[in-house]
Amino acid sequence: MFKKVYLLVLLAAALACKASPSKPIKVAASDLQPDEQQVIVCKKIAELITNYNYKKVELNDSISTIIYNRYIKSLDENHSYFLASDIKDFEKYKTVLDDDIKEGNLNDAFYIFNVFQKRYIEHVNYSLARLNKSFDFDKKESFVYDRDKLPWPANQAEMDDMWGQRVKYDLLNLKIASPDMAKNKETLKKRYENLLSQANKLSNQDVFQYFMDAFTEAIDPHTNYFNPSNAANFNIEMSRQLEGIGASLLVENEYVTIKSIVPGGPADKSKQISIDDRIVGVAQGKEGEFQNVVGWRVENAIALIRGTKGTTVRLEILPAGAGAGSKPKTVEMVREKIILKDQSAKKEIRTYNSNGKAVKIGVISIPAFYIDYNDYKAGNPNYKSTTHDVKLLLDSLKQENVDGVVIDLRENGGGSLMEAIELTGLFIKSGPVVQVRDTKDQVDVEKDEDPSVTYSGPLGVLVDRFSASASEIFSGAIQDYGRGLILGTQTYGKGSVQNAIDLDRILGSPIRDKIKDLAGNVAGTKKMKVSTGSQSTYGQLNLTIAKFYRISGNSTQHKGVMPDIQFPSLIPLDKYGEDTEPSAMPFDVIEKSDFTKAGDFTAVLPQLKKMHDQRMATSDSYKYMLEDIADFKKHENEGSVTLNEADLKKQRDADEQKAVERNNLRRVALGLPALKKGDKKPKNEDLDFVKREAGQIMTDYISLGSKFTSVKP
Repeated sequence: MFKKVYLLVLLAAALACKASPSKPIKVAASDLQPDEQQVIVCKKIAELITNYNYKKVELNDSISTIIYNRYIKSLDENHSYFLASDIKDFEKYKTVLDDDIKEGNLNDAFYIFNVFQKRYIEHVNYSLARLNKSFDFDKKESFVYDRDKLPWPANQAEMDDMWGQRVKYDLLNLKIASPDMAKNKETLKKRYENLLSQANKLSNQDVFQYFMDAFTEAIDPHTNYFNPSNAANFNIEMSRQLEGIGASLLVENEYVTIKSIVPGGPADKSKQISIDDRIVGVAQGKEGEFQNVVGWRVENAIALIRGTKGTTVRLEILPAGAGAGSKPKTVEMVREKIILKDQSAKKEIRTYNSNGKAVKIGVISIPAFYIDYNDYKAGNPNYKSTTHDVKLLLDSLKQENVDGVVIDLRENGGGSLMEAIELTGLFIKSGPVVQVRDTKDQVDVEKDEDPSVTYSGPLGVLVDRFSASASEIFSGAIQDYGRGLILGTQTYGKGSVQNAIDLDRILGSPIRDKIKDLAGNVAGTKKMKVSTGSQSTYGQLNLTIAKFYRISGNSTQHKGVMPDIQFPSLIPLDKYGEDTEPSAMPFDVIEKSDFTKAGDFTAVLPQLKKMHDQRMATSDSYKYMLEDIADFKKHENEGSVTLNEADLKKQRDADEQKAVERNNLRRVALGLPALKKGDKKPKNEDLDFVKREAGQIMTDYISLGSKFTSVKP
């Protein structure tokens, strides 16, 4: 699974101000400071990684430099906040962070962050002041927004000039949409003030998360620490459920605001809560005192509102549109288990024409390999999981007499290893699914033990660059067994196993007593203790303890799974993927497992590829997809934008017109009506050319009448 809640999203639009370039900023006692709990966690994580991580990396000066570089990059990747003098001041920490981590000394890391925080706030204040000045939008100049390869500003004048251009760019964007400059400046003023407000809400937990990210990812990309708040979110992702009121929240103008409501949840059933209502107070139980949450960070408010199912929470609500001085109403609700259905497996049926005959292809989209581990551990036979959901969907598709099935794993970053194995078992008889090698070089073969088969017909698996981990285990096994066609693009290449360690259960007891079999127990997240209610105290460490191998002997690490029929990638392969991570483990091979293939596509693949290529040669949709890829690469290489109003408007108009024309050409190619300017796109409209083509390839396979050696139920 992929992390992370990056708090610096709020920094993306921020701007600059004055600070002394001649000497380092002095950090005051009022600045963010580490606490004793973080000191303990830091030392324990260092101990766990040093003793149990699969890579066996020693914490030394070399690793310290990598940690330092990652930390600085995470704070100021675009070289827009620190001055060159700040970076020079920080260089003394390059080779001491390894010792800091082992000792639990977080003072140096916090010092760097506090300097960053001060620079950031100064820049936003400068931006607010800059709004009071006049702007010349007829001047021929440009704003360089991509600065990651440029040096940090050498002095304050250079910094001010850069951020002055950013303010001008923000204002120009608004001016092109509306000529009312007074209103535009007020809009920007509120935006910058909101950035200041959010920056001032950062806590020592945020700093600790940033520094731990830099540390763990210097070891390997998938050894990750999650602070208590992020651990709770990670586990909700894993289980696709939570315990609470069934509403999503955002902070808007200092208010915790309702943005969506889960049908059938407590908020929905109360009939007293609507979208854009604002929560001003939270109380526990029927008698608890209300705690005012105006101005709170959203994750802190969520921590109060979530809780164990069956417990009561009361909210003070200001209805949407009510003034700040209005009296809030009180809504009492009993928390329930909320199933996040929008994030669960879904099905659809697509119909294709093959020589006058209708061919029905069922498509099951799986966003992640999820499992309600608490229910599973408690023995509930109806625990929510990917496999349970997909089995029900397959049974439904069989009743609707589909001719073939496509499993869509695009952008599925993985999840539970157990679910990857059990999902594979729906399509094969019993046999090995994946091999796992631990830190002692012992290889464990994880098998599907159930001889029953849920679906034995024609099968395709659709993957892309963001299909990772458990997705690669499933697609690799399906490919090795010859059970289905793999379609799409090269997958991510995450072939490592993580054990999710609840640090609350580790700290306070000898480590070996708690994880004495850690190195040999490589069931990945299936041993994870999932918490959908209250947050932990110390957080969670996802520790890399082993490496995956396909039953063919090839590792999925670094190379991923190569499709049988490939599509051009809309996702840049040189920007994303395990092979772009400097700390990633290499590809290697072990002995193959003993397994019996279910089928063989060797004879039919050349014909399928030929039919696909012929179709693509005359496909307007395919041509437009290639043009989209080319345009993306072109824009990706651009690093500046004009600040001349006439030139920018001309460029924007041309880009907008091109986008409208391209979209309509794409629509017409897919048999849909063109849209006029101002028309709204119809809901649930299908513009997914890749999914359509995957279904067509399966239709080709079925229509060829090739003998498919399927497993027998």
